[in-house]
Amino acid sequence: MLCVWWDIKGVVHYEVLEPNQTITAELYCEQLDCLNQALVSKRPALVNRKGVILQYDNARPHTARLTQQKIRELGWEVLPHPSYSPDIAPSDYYLFRSLQHFLNGKVFNNIEDIKIALSGYFVSKPPEFYEMGIRKLPERWDIVVEKDGDYIID
Repeated sequence: MLCVWWDIKGVVHYEVLEPNQTITAELYCEQLDCLNQALVSKRPALVNRKGVILQYDNARPHTARLTQQKIRELGWEVLPHPSYSPDIAPSDYYLFRSLQHFLNGKVFNNIEDIKIALSGYFVSKPPEFYEMGIRKLPERWDIVVEKDGDYIID
């Protein structure tokens, strides 16, 4: 499983989980700490002045009390996300779709090979790629509202 956090400038942090590893609230909170460290290093202005706005779905580890406590501790804001809405999750409708095309036909022998391929993929994308994915979000919201929550077929 790939866990990735990105913004208008590119990937800030990602982790590849071991096979059969699941995300618990405890693991997610550890990931948020790692994300915070990456943000401090890569996006200090965001952390220091603008503030972090986190968008994620309502999976249990995301909505757990422990996670909510961690987000408050970090001083981040959460952008509300309706249940089962991949149409308005930039990773689902944009990043992962492109990543899937990149990974098609590739075979990896171990997790390290996967991490190397992912790192190469993420840095190969120009800043405009990431900017476009984030800028499409309001447009996607409008379409979902127009369709009364039905899935977008594209």
